[in-house]
Amino acid sequence: MNRSRGRVVFRAASALVLALAVGVCARPADAVASADAAGNAGIPAGKIRVGIAYGIGGRGDQALNDSAAAGLDRAVRKLGLGASGEREASVGDSEADLAALLRELARGGHNPVIAVGFSYESVVAKVAEEYPRTTFAIVDDVSPSRANVSNLVFAENEAAFLAGAAAALKSQTRHIGFLGGVKAPLIQKYQAGFEAGARAVDPDIRVDTRYISQPPDFSGFNSPERGRAKARALFEAGADVVFHAAEGSGRGVFTAAKAAGGMAIGCDFDQARSADAGVRDVILTSVVKRADVAVHDFLKRFLRKKTRPGLTVYGLKAGGVGYVTTGGRVDDIRATLDAFARKIAKGEIRVPAKVS
Repeated sequence: MNRSRGRVVFRAASALVLALAVGVCARPADAVASADAAGNAGIPAGKIRVGIAYGIGGRGDQALNDSAAAGLDRAVRKLGLGASGEREASVGDSEADLAALLRELARGGHNPVIAVGFSYESVVAKVAEEYPRTTFAIVDDVSPSRANVSNLVFAENEAAFLAGAAAALKSQTRHIGFLGGVKAPLIQKYQAGFEAGARAVDPDIRVDTRYISQPPDFSGFNSPERGRAKARALFEAGADVVFHAAEGSGRGVFTAAKAAGGMAIGCDFDQARSADAGVRDVILTSVVKRADVAVHDFLKRFLRKKTRPGLTVYGLKAGGVGYVTTGGRVDDIRATLDAFARKIAKGEIRVPAKVS
C-alpha cells in the first residue's frame, strides 16, 4: 500500500504528529486542577480491570465505539492492564438500564469505568456518587461533574469544518448535504462546523440537513436503513456529497451514495477502511474523532495516578480530531485542507460550535 495514503492527517505539522503519538491533550484553562485517581492506590497494572460501557452498536459500529475499543485494546496490550469488562447499550434502553450497566461494572470490581457516548450523560454522575472510590470517565459529554469523573471530549466542529471544505471543493453541483443521527447539541456541532467549512470555500453553496431521530430516541445512531432513506432524499434533492454524523446509520449513507452516483464523507473512524468493500470507492474522506487517543491517554493517567476530573478537550491542535486520506480521493485538495487546519490550530479561524 502507498504509505502516502490511508494515514490520519493532523494539522500542526511535526508538533501535532508528536502530540498524537504520545496522546497529549489540550486542557481548558478553567478545567478542574488535579486529583489522584479515586481508586488507584498503587495497584499493579496487571490487576487493573477496566470496565467499559459502549453506546448503541458496541464494538463493530465502525464509529465511536470501535475507536474507543481500539484505545482500550492498545492500553491493555502496551500498558499491561488486566482483563477488561465490556457492556453495550441497546436501542430503547432507559436511564435505569444504562445506570445498571455502569453499576454492574463498578460492583464487579472494575476500576476505572468508562462510558462511551453522551447517552450516558444523565447516569454517570449518579453512579459515580454511589461508588466514590471508583474512577469514571465519559467519552463525548461535558455535563457530569464530580471529583471522580473525567470528561473526555472533542472539538468535532473543527474536523467537520475540514469535511465541509472538502465537500465544497469536490461538489460539482454546489449543493451538499449533512445527515445527523440524533438531533442533539453534540451532533449539531458537526453540522455547524461542516456548514462553516463549506461556506469558507463557497459562500453561496447550498447545504441541506436531515436528522434521523431526536432525544430521547437514540435509535438514529443504529439504523442503516433509515440512514439510507434520509441520504437518498438528500441526493434526490440535488446534493452530490453527503457528510454523516450518524454512527452505525452511516452505513446506509454509503449505500445511498453508491446508488445515486454521489460521494459521502464518513465520521469518527476511517470508514474507507472499515466499510463494506462495495461502497468504499464513494467515501471521499472521513472525519476522525480519536476516542482511541482519549481512552488510552486516560488509562495511562490512571495507571500513573494522574487522572483529573473535569474536561479534557481533544482538538486539531492536540491531535484528537482530523481527517484521513485513505483512497487518495482528497489528494488534490490536501494543500487547501491543510492550510485551513493550520489556521484553526493556531486560532486564526474560529469554528462555530452551534448552528446559527
